[in-house]
Amino acid sequence: MSWNPGIEPGCPDQISVDAIETLIVPRARDLGGFEVRRALPAPKRQMVGPFIFFDQAGPAELLTGQGIDVRPHPHIGLGTVTYLYRGDFHHRDSTGADQIISPGELNWMVAGRGVSHSERTSAAARNGPNSLFGIQTWLALPESHEEMAPTFEHHGKAALPMIEDGGVSVRLILGSAYGKQAPATMFSETFYADVKLEAAALLPMPDNHEDRGIYIVEGSISIAGQEFRAPQMMVFRPGDRITVAAGGGGARIMILGGATLSGPRYIWWNFVASSKDRIEDARAEWRAQNWGEGRFDLPIDDRDEHIPLPD
Repeated sequence: MSWNPGIEPGCPDQISVDAIETLIVPRARDLGGFEVRRALPAPKRQMVGPFIFFDQAGPAELLTGQGIDVRPHPHIGLGTVTYLYRGDFHHRDSTGADQIISPGELNWMVAGRGVSHSERTSAAARNGPNSLFGIQTWLALPESHEEMAPTFEHHGKAALPMIEDGGVSVRLILGSAYGKQAPATMFSETFYADVKLEAAALLPMPDNHEDRGIYIVEGSISIAGQEFRAPQMMVFRPGDRITVAAGGGGARIMILGGATLSGPRYIWWNFVASSKDRIEDARAEWRAQNWGEGRFDLPIDDRDEHIPLPD
């Protein structure tokens, strides 16, 4: 779910470590039936490359008939990434996209000037006990693309490049890394990958990107002789050569980063922008509910309810 339920995203705890620039311990938040751990934005680190929002959703186990229902809600100035380890989501948005996403696949929705979408557990999954475990993240758009028309792309597992060697398995979700290029359309230099490490396996971090970070999903890793365990995020100094070693039980991590954007971003509720005026305009239009007449409409097959603007 790319809905941010807080007007001002809660800032996780931060710990300074010599080997890395910033270590972030995400703060858990119960959203009713499942838990979210938020790593970005952090107190002294708003973004890692273009990544401005990073949530771990779950793991959660749901009973027959239960599921997640995130009603239609708006975004501007960002791209949302849905990537699941377990479970599924039925995505609908105001571009007309209607797509069920399963583990290992990519949903990439670019809000641009304005989009709305919903994400719900599929009807098929609700027929029995079901799970939810995945990562939701937002990428801030460069100023040149903040007012673009919204778009949606879905890419299946087979379309995402895989790199496997020496106990390391890398699925490239976005951008470029290790000589591979993911298929989704990017608007700034980016990399984002799902990495599985067997016990003691080594992973060199890409060194051709300015900003680089790691989020530990499961297990433990060591960097420069220091051990880190799930769930933690670390952000590295630009230019340093970093090699990650998996702990004795192996690890699953997300690696992310890219070029630093030209300036900071304002973030309020589900809106991201380089100016406060853009956010104020979006607030006014979502409050007005003039669907289809301005920047916002509702998904064609999910128009019966929506999340109202916070007070």
